[in-house]
This record gives sequence, structure tokens and C-alpha cells, in this order.
Amino acid sequence: MKYLIVGLGNKGTEYENTRHNIGFKVADKIAELISASFQSANFGWMAEGRHKGKKVFVLKPDTYMNLSGKAVKFWMQKENIPLENVLIITDDLALPFGTLRMKMKGSDAGHNGLKSVQESLQTPQYARLRFGISAEFAQGKQVDYVLGTWSDEEIGKLPERIDVFAKASLSFVFAGIQNTMNSYNGK
Repeated sequence: MKYLIVGLGNKGTEYENTRHNIGFKVADKIAELISASFQSANFGWMAEGRHKGKKVFVLKPDTYMNLSGKAVKFWMQKENIPLENVLIITDDLALPFGTLRMKMKGSDAGHNGLKSVQESLQTPQYARLRFGISAEFAQGKQVDYVLGTWSDEEIGKLPERIDVFAKASLSFVFAGIQNTMNSYNGK
């Protein structure tokens, strides 16, 4: 059994610590938990490891957010990974900071990374793990907020939240999406 976990983000040091790059941060923690290291690969950086006997590929696309779907589709095809074994990790403005929400399907909710994944896979029927970043911005300042850095208070809470998200991602691999949603949603 192979699994593909994709943390969405943007390449480049100017984006490294932005809210939009939380998928990359969670992907880094997952790789650490499975004792894997990232290597440059087609369409991004890939870490390969095992979790409870299952092969896990952790991908950080280097395509920029708007083209993330190309990387997802390439690696699903290359490694013959079925759609039900794919998990996309992304930021979400509609959820309070640090809130975890895993879903089996859904709309892109205006998120360019999810929109790209949906277009490339031709379906909204894929698992996604949404990391709440809240919506604490003035009208017309959404892009600045999403591409902005975390507040000091958020920075203090991030390590614990990233750890929970990484463990939820690995629960998806071992226990399945339904059990993981029951155990982790809202935490």
C-alpha cells in the first residue's frame, strides 16, 4: 500500500514562514516522524518512508500554489497511488487559527492550490486536511494576510499544532480517513 501526502505551499525563502506555507511545515514534521529526508525530485521535494508497514511519499510541490495539481497528478501516476490514498494539506481562512478539519471531499473554497488539484484530478473527491489560519485581515488585504508571517502568539502555538497535524496525517495512512476524522476533527 502506497500513500501520497502533499503539503501545499510556495517555494522560495520569501514564502517560507508565511501562513500559506503551513502545508510545507506539516510535511516537514511528517518526514521527521517517519525518519525520511526530502530530496529534489520532479515537481518538488519528496521524502519517502514507511509508517506501520505502509509506504509513504511526502511531497512539497515546487510548482507554486496555483499549479500544485500538476505535481500531485504526476506522483500519483508515477507511483500508481490511488486517489483514496492521497491527502492534501492546506491552509484555510474559514477556520480559526490551528483548527484541524479533515474531509473526504469538498469544494476548493476559493483556494488556488485546491483548485489546481481539483482541475488536474478532474474530481473534488480527494482527502484534504485543512489548517485554520483564521481571517484576521482588513477588507481587501486577504493576499497580504495569507502571504504574511505569523503573529508572535501564533508562532508560540505552531509547534504543537504542526505536531497534531502530522500525527493526523499519519493516522490517515494507518487508521483510514473515517477513524482519523472521528479522532482529530476539531482538535
